[in-house]
Amino acid sequence: MSEMTHTDPYSGLPDPDRHAEFYADVTIKRFFAWLIDATLILILTIIAVPFTAFTAIFYFPFLWLAIGLIYRIATLSGRSATPGMRLMAIEFRNRQGERFDLAHAALHTVIYTVALGTFLIQAASIILMLASARGQSLGDHLLGSAAINRAATR
Repeated sequence: MSEMTHTDPYSGLPDPDRHAEFYADVTIKRFFAWLIDATLILILTIIAVPFTAFTAIFYFPFLWLAIGLIYRIATLSGRSATPGMRLMAIEFRNRQGERFDLAHAALHTVIYTVALGTFLIQAASIILMLASARGQSLGDHLLGSAAINRAATR
């Protein structure tokens, strides 16, 4: 019988020590991607207001939240990256190294949304992104995912 060995829960993701290029500058790229996506979501929300007969003025934050959820889930499940992430040349991969499917995109988005609405959780998430070898947020740690630099050629 062979000895029981410890298996890496992130075995499908590139090793941050041997393949550091996959994680180089990803944290700062995620920040700029977030700024781009937040701007796009705000624009989409403003465009949606007239389609509600302007009643969305009274529930604008909830409309913004709903559009943000749809935007993130749709774009993450489609190409494993939001438009902002695509501009920054990064994408998410799950613990097996595969692109996000609908379930991963939805879970990641829900965890992100909860973290965004809770200061301490968001602060912990930012600290983890800055301190962890793979630049993973709290949601990434929970799901075993990571944002990586996209390959230059496709």
